[in-house]
Amino acid sequence: MALRLAEGTAWSDVLARAVAATPEAFGADVDGVTTLHNLIEGDWRAVGRPAPARTPVDNTVIINLPRLDADSARAAVAYAADAHRAWAATPLADRKARVADALEALTAHRDLLALLLVWEIGKPWRLACADVDRALDGVRWYAEEIDRMLADGREPLPGPVSNIASWNYPMSVLVHAELVQLLAGNAVIAKTPSQGGAVCLTVAHALMRRAGLPATLVSGGGEELSEVLVRAPEIGAVAFVGGRSNGGKVAAALLDSDKRHFIEQEGLNAWGIWNFSQWDLLATHLKKGFEYGKQRCTAYPRFVVQRDLVDEFLDMYLPVVRSVRFGHPLAVGDDWTAGDPLPELDFGPLISAAKADELHRKVDEAVRGGAVPLHRGKLTGAPFLPGQDTSAYVAPSVLLAPPGRSRLMHAEPFGPVDTIVVVDTTDELLAAMNASNGALVASLACDDTDEAGKLAVDLQAFKVGINKPRSRGDRDEPFGGRGASWKGAFVGGDLLVQAVTVGGDNRLYGNFPDYNSYPAT
Repeated sequence: MALRLAEGTAWSDVLARAVAATPEAFGADVDGVTTLHNLIEGDWRAVGRPAPARTPVDNTVIINLPRLDADSARAAVAYAADAHRAWAATPLADRKARVADALEALTAHRDLLALLLVWEIGKPWRLACADVDRALDGVRWYAEEIDRMLADGREPLPGPVSNIASWNYPMSVLVHAELVQLLAGNAVIAKTPSQGGAVCLTVAHALMRRAGLPATLVSGGGEELSEVLVRAPEIGAVAFVGGRSNGGKVAAALLDSDKRHFIEQEGLNAWGIWNFSQWDLLATHLKKGFEYGKQRCTAYPRFVVQRDLVDEFLDMYLPVVRSVRFGHPLAVGDDWTAGDPLPELDFGPLISAAKADELHRKVDEAVRGGAVPLHRGKLTGAPFLPGQDTSAYVAPSVLLAPPGRSRLMHAEPFGPVDTIVVVDTTDELLAAMNASNGALVASLACDDTDEAGKLAVDLQAFKVGINKPRSRGDRDEPFGGRGASWKGAFVGGDLLVQAVTVGGDNRLYGNFPDYNSYPAT
């Protein structure tokens, strides 16, 4: 049976809703494609060189991003610094009221924001809704707790917070962080991710701006804007979420600066399997781990398995991989009617056709080097529209024993590709799980929780789960990384507010050049 787009979900329909909701943030068409505005100097402005952006869903051009040059970005930062001083002097009760107004407006447009995420970054409907809901629910919690968090005399930073985040969680990471930073008394600057999420962020920031919040949103390449958004003297702090390559560049640019920063980078998060028998429990966790195609910093793409358990592990694991559902996130059958649920998928496309091609090449490289392909899925049979471009879609693959020189051995694939390493001793287990010089999370599957606890002490991960995965966390849960996966202050709960304020008696938790300090996790 041929599939079709669910009524009302075509990109033209979704974009029309976005323009109707926040017309001030959208400009004229260029080559038949709508161009976004930049939010600079307190207003939405038609500045910047239009550059086409594609959706990974079907590889069509959906919007033009207005790429600013460094001079325009510098003016935007200077204005944001002035706005920061006024906002920092605004009473907390007034700041809370304006954030509450923004939350009300964002909540009213929740479904629109989620549909934009479906199209822009390929999240299935359920996961797109979860991203929006996590952002809004999390900020509501902070709004209730912010008086206590600032009660020890903490004050806003000397300048606005510059936020440079990856494309995979525009709402629950980027907008969430900005709204908390605003509650704490800081103006905020955000860079639109080049790979996806621009329209969702534009609508969200238009609603935030209407609520009177001092927010700046700029589009442009890192090579053009990084120097300004990271090193400008007016910036009070730099918040970065992304890969180690770009994160390393940001960290290097801050070496001669005492500027507050929190730089979250991906690590190769690993599951260790040792003296374990609860396979049904593990299967449930691993199926959920495929959500969004493992395109997140807390995904688990590496399994380190005790040799005596490899057969039992594969008996459980391979059926899980084969049951993963992926495809076009809005493709439905002829019997679908308005009001019916949208497709229930584990993931849609990867963020781009280029990323999909890169992942295919990494798998091929590892196999040529000696890795054993235990499973290589196909796109055949997945739900796609007739004639649809599927270049950004990747079926799950599982490789046993990637060679040491393989890129998949030492770096996170950021896609539905898992690798399995077989070990004979606990020393080998720990060495294999610590292969990437630090991670955000790790987990151990072990029937003896005391033994697991002893092993966990030697894992280079910020959070370790025993017979369960660990996530970034919400609300009062701290988050950070060990080794190269994190630089600067940790965040989450009270730590996030401490990271964007000064004062009080507490030394910040985090990884700094002169010390490392870790909270209880």
